[in-house]
Amino acid sequence: MSEAELIERSRAGDQAAFAELVARSRDQTWAVCLQITGHRHDAEDALQDTLTAAWQNLASFRGTARFGTWLYRIATNASLAIVRKRRETPEDEIDNGEHTGRSVADSIADTDMVRQALAALPEQFRVAVVLREYADMSYAEIAEHQGIPVQTVKSRINRARAQLVEKLAPSMLDADALEP
Repeated sequence: MSEAELIERSRAGDQAAFAELVARSRDQTWAVCLQITGHRHDAEDALQDTLTAAWQNLASFRGTARFGTWLYRIATNASLAIVRKRRETPEDEIDNGEHTGRSVADSIADTDMVRQALAALPEQFRVAVVLREYADMSYAEIAEHQGIPVQTVKSRINRARAQLVEKLAPSMLDADALEP
């Protein structure tokens, strides 16, 4: 079934059609929420807020962009709202989960370093790079999302990447020094 048909059926109240529509962008939407919030529990809350808002506001979807692009915008806003709320409260506990094995632990440590580096970026840089790298949005889509020119998007992403390299390089050097 086409995206347009699914949207039409969803607007008519068909929850199964909405579920199928959302499932097409599920992984990218989750990645946007997780990378912006930096915490699994916050990302789950942001994703829930995203899906609720998308369902409630489906009538306002104009169809000028892909549904997934519209959904990423909602996910970004929901994630940023949670990050802002978190800044007003004491620091959350980090969800380390229960993991065993050296390679899994290394992977978790690497992922945590990237999340911390992303969280340290200025909000506008973080959103731009997350939408590009995790939501696979084009520069034009990001520009529309952020209400800025495409060249500014390119500049923000370039600066974000440079800051990420700067923040992650010392960690990676330290990790290499620990290798036998």
